[in-house]
Amino acid sequence: MNIYPKLILDALEKVRYPGTGKNIVEMGMIEDDMRIEGNKVSFSILFEKQNDPFMKSLVKAGETAILTYAGENIDIKGNINIKTKPSPLPAPLDLLPGVKNIIAISSGKGGVGKSTVAVNLAVALAKSGYKVGLLDADIFGPSIPKMFHAEEAKPYMERIGERELIAPIEQYGVKILSIGFFINKKDALVWRGTMASNALKQLITDAHWGELDYFLLDLPPGTSDIHLTLVQTLAVTGVVIVTTPQEVALADARKGISMFTGKKINVPVIGLVENMAWFTPAELPENKYYIFGKDGGKQLSEEMHIPLLGQIPIVGNICEGSDSGAPVALNDSVTGEIFRLLAEKMVEQVEIRNKNLSVTKRVVAITKN
Repeated sequence: MNIYPKLILDALEKVRYPGTGKNIVEMGMIEDDMRIEGNKVSFSILFEKQNDPFMKSLVKAGETAILTYAGENIDIKGNINIKTKPSPLPAPLDLLPGVKNIIAISSGKGGVGKSTVAVNLAVALAKSGYKVGLLDADIFGPSIPKMFHAEEAKPYMERIGERELIAPIEQYGVKILSIGFFINKKDALVWRGTMASNALKQLITDAHWGELDYFLLDLPPGTSDIHLTLVQTLAVTGVVIVTTPQEVALADARKGISMFTGKKINVPVIGLVENMAWFTPAELPENKYYIFGKDGGKQLSEEMHIPLLGQIPIVGNICEGSDSGAPVALNDSVTGEIFRLLAEKMVEQVEIRNKNLSVTKRVVAITKN
């Protein structure tokens, strides 16, 4: 006798979930992990809750239905697994009522210039007249103090109402905080994930950020519990993904986009930045050399339907500015203009997102009434 998936699914359609009148197949409870090896069949049933009172009875009913309608020689007993849907993340609290927009700057992998983009974006926004804050959320590799020429700065505590709060360092018109201000810059930080997450929460909730138009979060590269901590702690407006045109970086950028737009996190990606897009030597300003590939970020933005906020070339003074603590966005140079335009496009996308969200809320309110 040939055993095939449809035969098993047809049998499972005889099993109804109590009180609904629907069978477990049409309810989408049969996971897409069915395996058939000879006469042995295994699969999973997905339940909404971990304490579903019908778990055992439905598994038993599934076994009986398969043996009755698909074949009594099928090896099914003990091969039906139980899965439950993950609990949704709790809605983040409004911990920063004075902050209008919270923007996470992320990258799928390290070495793509994410922190450089975050720093220059923050400075460009401040130069354009916005109130800006920047949190160095890369607990294990804090680089913001050096990039702002503030490695020796020591945040102090100030009394706000009945609380003692950390006063962020202000540099170039940007309020900044980093774990780097509280540790020896020569020491490696060896913490477990929980300790790092708790430290990050403190930098958010125990600091006096005040009123900000934009609060930028320089995230660690990749996907980790730090990212989960942030979306659980703050109502993030959106994410900017930084990548290079290189295929390895693009592959990791796709994973990052998938993480943020997935059901578990569900934070919109408002734009993509292609860093190190090309190299132009100073003596040949009209020439472009595509060292890491051509238009990889642009193609990814089209593929994922995400706005391309900008393409940043490899320019020596961008790197020098980061190392010396004088971001190029401070200057009215060609490279400074690149980051000014980047900031302008990001603001444009945030305003579009906020406008659409406002319209959606009004429609929902009208529908409810």
